[in-house]
Amino acid sequence: MSGPLDDVVVIDLTRALAGPHCGMMLADMGARVIKVESPDGGDESRGWGPPFVGPDDEPVSTYFLSCNRNKESVTLDLKSDDGRETLARLVTHADVLLENFRPGVLDRLGFDVERLHELNPGLVLLSISGFGHDGPEGGRPGYDQIAQGEGGLMSLTGADPDHPQRVGVPIGDLLAGMYGAYGVVAALHERTRTGRGRVVRTSLLASIVGVHAFQGTRYTVAGEVGRAGGNHHPSICPYGLFTCADGMIQLSCGSESLWQKLATAFGIDPAAPGFATNRERVGNRELVVETLDAAFADIPQDELMARLAELGIPAGEVRTLDRVYEWEQTRSQGLVIDVDHPLLGRIEIPGPPIRFDDNAFAGGRSEHLHPPLLGEHNDAVRAWLDAVDAADAAEGADRGVDAAGGAGS
Repeated sequence: MSGPLDDVVVIDLTRALAGPHCGMMLADMGARVIKVESPDGGDESRGWGPPFVGPDDEPVSTYFLSCNRNKESVTLDLKSDDGRETLARLVTHADVLLENFRPGVLDRLGFDVERLHELNPGLVLLSISGFGHDGPEGGRPGYDQIAQGEGGLMSLTGADPDHPQRVGVPIGDLLAGMYGAYGVVAALHERTRTGRGRVVRTSLLASIVGVHAFQGTRYTVAGEVGRAGGNHHPSICPYGLFTCADGMIQLSCGSESLWQKLATAFGIDPAAPGFATNRERVGNRELVVETLDAAFADIPQDELMARLAELGIPAGEVRTLDRVYEWEQTRSQGLVIDVDHPLLGRIEIPGPPIRFDDNAFAGGRSEHLHPPLLGEHNDAVRAWLDAVDAADAAEGADRGVDAAGGAGS
């Protein structure tokens, strides 16, 4: 099956995670993504580890593998004339350019927005920064954990307000990549009407503030500053992590009918003082949690999960990642894929989170490509540029003949 973006060419100048994640999302949907890397080691994430896998003389970073599937890799020294000339050729034939340099770097390399649109008026440019491209702190370098702190996310995460905690994955980077891909697809759609490209901008700060959700309006409208509260929801009760005889489970009662079913089934009076409404239960959360923990104390996890399922109470385990990737439900959704890697052989990597109804594979492709070796596609991409340049020259010559013929007739 051809992916929905299989006629789109993306030049990916990004490195680390936010931009590469965006490029991978577009590649998953069928876009041809050409990753441009420095000849001197390439994307920094190629060196991020352990763990490294593969031969000792050519170790492969599993971090790099996580965000670069379905791409090609070419090496260009953008400080050299040849590197800049080749990038200009790539831009001419591309639909999208992704970059996450610090603001101003691309301009200094000779590729400001005006030059890019001179080369290709239809080019969509995505620019990802740490804290935004303007404003009083627009030039700050951005790294995920710093942005999680500055964007308020760490203040909402953790056991209590005195122990802020980062999210266990680089969520600011990942969200910036997702928002970037969303903006790129919107700009490509707009281009079908206008014929013109557009600059799309996002940042780690924007991506984190953009997912504050109810915590944002909790402050902007109600004036309440959310704080870390552990594993229980600040506005719904019971909703969180509970202990049982041999482990832990999570459950959620998002409606009064669910609370009444849960309480009644486990010998709790759902209408007891302080328990009758969600508002009361939130105000008495500690007592609600203690009461449920006591009710579950002698029940094994498997039995408790089965009883909650019978009642229709949303519930789940807390799985370690090995159990997630071995879980048949995960695999049934195409969330683990096989690729052939030149150094590692046949490997499993996480797969795209989107499926289409006429494709049994995750993503928009019927086959996925391994994350590339550094410069693996140098020859192939240069051959493609030569072919499309020659085709454009021939087409231009033909148009010239036609115009001359018309003038002389």
